Amino acid sequence: MNVYFPVSGVNVNVFVPPVIAFVISFFTSMGGISGAFLILPFQVSFLNYNSPGVSGTNFIYNIVAIPGGVYRYFKEGRMFYPLAVVLTIGTLPGVFIGYYIRVKYLYNPVFFKAFVGVVLLYIGVRLLFDLAKPKRGEYLKDFKLKILNSNIFESHFEFQEKRYSFSNFWVFLLAFFVGIIGGAYGIGGGSIIAPFCVAVFKLPVYIVAGPALLATWITSILGVFYYAINPLGTSGSEPDVLLGILFGVGGIVGTYLGARCQKYLPSTIIKIILSVSILFLAAKYIFDFVLKIFFTP
Repeated sequence: MNVYFPVSGVNVNVFVPPVIAFVISFFTSMGGISGAFLILPFQVSFLNYNSPGVSGTNFIYNIVAIPGGVYRYFKEGRMFYPLAVVLTIGTLPGVFIGYYIRVKYLYNPVFFKAFVGVVLLYIGVRLLFDLAKPKRGEYLKDFKLKILNSNIFESHFEFQEKRYSFSNFWVFLLAFFVGIIGGAYGIGGGSIIAPFCVAVFKLPVYIVAGPALLATWITSILGVFYYAINPLGTSGSEPDVLLGILFGVGGIVGTYLGARCQKYLPSTIIKIILSVSILFLAAKYIFDFVLKIFFTP
């Protein structure tokens, strides 16, 4: 049964968005990714939704879909609050800048997506190199987390009897720039934050997943607000609320089940899911850029 969405101009079977969102979010939520970074290309490439409003629609998906996974992490005591706070504070100001760049300078986002593709390509390769190191994949039988010291400068914690630390400043800076990218494309930022924290800051994927999802959800609320009020008055910037909710319905079930199943999978499997997803998006963005520059008359 096809349904027409007048805001976006999309005509699609009513079951397609929730099913696609469920499958994507189930796997990506295990690594702290909402799945919006794959749903956005689906909307653009398969539904032909190309106006800036697609970014706001993607944010609506995040708002509806992410609470299922976040709730599960909270319920099981697997939300690492110091990291969640730094990521959220960092991404919030970047979202408005991202919105401004998207509707003012990147109505055709090919060039900016090429830059994002290069960044994601680097992160994906780093994850693959990390996977290539010989190690024994383990299941998360018990979530043994102890915060040793957390202040304005850095955080130290013990997880599964191993000590970790990270600089709050560098994580904040990462989150700020990710907020700009997320604001421009409606991906929330988890697709960049999670693998970057794992590959570069060497944080356990089990620790990163919950905070990355929570930060993505909070910044998505602000992102929808910017696109909905459309302060710059750009044509086609209004999000398609109904289409976003339809994606979100499938996403909320997928993120909840993904968060629940995460502890039953070895971290190696989760990293493979992250790296494949990231490299897929990077390849698509870079390929689109090459087609635009060298093969478009």
